[in-house]
Amino acid sequence: QVQLVESGGGSVQAGGSLRLSCAASGYTYGSYCMGWFRQGPGKEREGVAAIDSDGSTNYADSVKGRFTISQDNAKNTLYLQMNSLKPEDTAMYYCAAGLNAERLWPQDFGYWGQGTQVTVSS
Repeated sequence: QVQLVESGGGSVQAGGSLRLSCAASGYTYGSYCMGWFRQGPGKEREGVAAIDSDGSTNYADSVKGRFTISQDNAKNTLYLQMNSLKPEDTAMYYCAAGLNAERLWPQDFGYWGQGTQVTVSS
């Protein structure tokens, strides 16, 4: 079955950087689009970035210019490079596989990892 395992989260000061990774298995990587979502305390899950099988990307306005989504098909791995982190980026970050990368809607993604925590202090 589809398995997604995130890593790379941690605690960082504002202005710092982190790179999240998501190792995918159990299916032919590239047959789904991939996305990163996050859920802060008391907030709904929101889309951060997504990448389609053709490499086209989509970002939430709040992270444009700071975050970069990429993937290595040979390694079945999805990445999220996060620069210039802000306290409001603090959240659990989830990797997901789905069918539509254009809208960054959680309901378009059917497979989810367990998440990795990112905490940004001011």
